[in-house]
Amino acid sequence: MAAVPAVRFRALIAVLLLAVGLSATACGAGSDDAATERNLCAPPGLAAASAAPTNLASSAAAGDDRYTTATTAPLTSIDVSKLGLITPGKLSVGTLSDAPPSICVDRQGAFTGFDNELLKAIAAKLGLQVEFSGTEFAGLLAQVSGGRFDVGSSNITTTDARRQLVGFTNGYDFGYFSLVVPNGSPVKGFADLNRGTRIAVVQGTVQDEFVVNQLRLDPVKFPDYNTAYANLKSGQVDAWVAPSAQAEGAIKPGDGTSVSQNTFSLDNFVGYAVAKNNQPLIDALNSGLDAVIADGTYAELYADWVPRQLPPGWKPGSKAAPAPQLPDFAALAAGRQPGETEQNAPKSTVQQLKDTFFDWSLYRKAFPDLFKTGLPNTLILAVVSGALGTVLGMLLAVAGIARTRWLRWPARVYTDIFRGLPAVVIILLIGLGVGPVVRNLTGNNPYWLGAVALALLASAYIGEIFRSGIQSVEAGQLEAARAIGFGYRQAMTLVVIPQGVRRVLPALMNQFIALIKDSSLIYFLGLLATQRELFAVGRDLNAQTGNLSPLVAAGLVYLILTIPLTHLVNYIDRRMRTGRPDRPIDPVEAATITEGRG
Repeated sequence: MAAVPAVRFRALIAVLLLAVGLSATACGAGSDDAATERNLCAPPGLAAASAAPTNLASSAAAGDDRYTTATTAPLTSIDVSKLGLITPGKLSVGTLSDAPPSICVDRQGAFTGFDNELLKAIAAKLGLQVEFSGTEFAGLLAQVSGGRFDVGSSNITTTDARRQLVGFTNGYDFGYFSLVVPNGSPVKGFADLNRGTRIAVVQGTVQDEFVVNQLRLDPVKFPDYNTAYANLKSGQVDAWVAPSAQAEGAIKPGDGTSVSQNTFSLDNFVGYAVAKNNQPLIDALNSGLDAVIADGTYAELYADWVPRQLPPGWKPGSKAAPAPQLPDFAALAAGRQPGETEQNAPKSTVQQLKDTFFDWSLYRKAFPDLFKTGLPNTLILAVVSGALGTVLGMLLAVAGIARTRWLRWPARVYTDIFRGLPAVVIILLIGLGVGPVVRNLTGNNPYWLGAVALALLASAYIGEIFRSGIQSVEAGQLEAARAIGFGYRQAMTLVVIPQGVRRVLPALMNQFIALIKDSSLIYFLGLLATQRELFAVGRDLNAQTGNLSPLVAAGLVYLILTIPLTHLVNYIDRRMRTGRPDRPIDPVEAATITEGRG
C-alpha cells in the first residue's frame, strides 16, 4: 500500500499537464488561420508597398541633415586589418529579434530582417564575415561602446544624445514615428496627447525620448514592441508611439487600431552604431553602404523588406552616393484594390484573447524550438550556476558564522550587496564589466559569464539558507561532539553542518527553481541564436508572428520543469519530518528475532 500515494501523485501530475494541453487546444481551435500563418520575419515584397504618409505632423520640423558625409573612400583603399575588430576578419554584431521587418529571428533560428541583410551585403563588399548575437536594446549602445560588439544593428534612430556615447554610419533607412490609436479614439494626432493619456513606448528607444523630452509627457514603458501593441489592443493604454515600419507590420485586420498621424526629422535617420573612437570602421561601413547602393543591392533589399516611399529631401548613403533606383511605391500602393486595404470588423474581447494567447497551431510550431534550443540552454545555465552557487554559498555560510570578524564581515557585505542589487544589474556588471577583461578566455562570448553572474547572485541566498540551517542545529550537538574529543572544525564539519544542510534541502530546491526562471535574464548580455534559453526562443517566435502564444508555450515548458521539482521539495520535506513509512516485518525475520525468547 505504500506505493499507492506515489502512483496517485504521478497520476495527478499527468492529469494537470493533460488539462493544460487540452485547454490550450480548445482555446486555440477557433483562431484565424490567416493570422496564424502570418510571418512577420519574412520579406513582405511589393505587395506591401506604401506611399509616404500624408498625415505628417509637421514637415517643416524636419530640420537640416548635419551628419551625412559628403563622400566616402573607395573600397580598394580600405585596409580591413586596421578596422579595430574584436576578431580579425569577423564583424561582431549586436542586434534584436523583436522588431520585424527591420530586425528579427526567422523560423530557422537565423538573425535577419532588412537591417541585418543589408549589413551582410556591406560586409561582403569589405570581405568580412558577420556574427550576430541577440541582446536587449536597453544595453545595446553600451555594449557597442564597451567593446562587446563591433556594430549595433537595430534600426537605431540617431540622436545627439546617442552620439555622445557611440558613433554612427551614414543613414540607410528613414524612420517615421507613428501614433497608433484604437479606431474611434479622440486622439487624432500628437497634439491631442496630454498628461491624462496613457502612451505606450518601448523603453530606451528614440520614441521614448521623443515622448519624454519633446512632448514633455510620462509614457508607459514596455520591453518590446509586441507587448506594447498587445496592451494597446487590450485597452490598457490609449496610444502607442512606434517606428512606422513596426507599427504597420503589427496592425492586422480586425485589430481595431490604426495610425492616426506620423512625424519625422531629417536629422534623425537610421544608422549602424559603432564605437565612437573607431572611425576607420565607420568609414569602411559608409564605403560599403555606398557600394551596395551603387550596384542595386540596396534597392532589391529595400523593395523586398521595407517597400515604402522615401521622404522628400532624403536618400541613403553619403551625399555623393547615387539615389537608389526604387520602384514607384506610391503608384503600387494607389493601384491596390480597395478591398485589399479594408479592415475586417473588430474582433470581440474573447476572440482577441484566444488569438493572442491560445493559438494552438503556434504552440505546435513553438514546441520543437523550445525543446531543441531553449530547454537545453535553460538547464545548462541553471545546473552550472546552481552547482557553483551552492559551493560559494556553503563557503559564505561557514564564513558568516566564523569566530573571526575577518571572515564574518566580508561574508555579510557580499551577501548584502548581492541580495540587494537587482539580478539584471548584477548580470550586466559581470557581463559588461568583467567580459572585456576575460575576453581572451571566453572568446568574447558571455554565455558562461552569465552563468557565473547567476551563481554569484544565487550564492548570496544559498549562503543565508545554509547559515540558517546550521544555526538551527541545537547547541548541544556541538558540545557533545567536543566532549568526545572532536576539535571545533571537526565538530562543525562532521556533526553540525551535515544536520544543517539536511534541514534546508527543500529551501535549496526552491532556490534552484528560481534559477531556472532567472536564466532568462542572460539574454541581456547578447547571445548567439543557438544559445537562446526558453524565454528568448518564445519571444523570438512571438516577434515572428506578432502573437503572444509562443510565450505562453514557453511558460508551459517552465511548468513542466518546475512543477515536478516543487512536488519533489514537498516530498523531501515530508520524508524528513516523518521518516520512512513503517513496513510489515517479514515473518522469517520476526521468527529470527523472537527465537530463543521463550
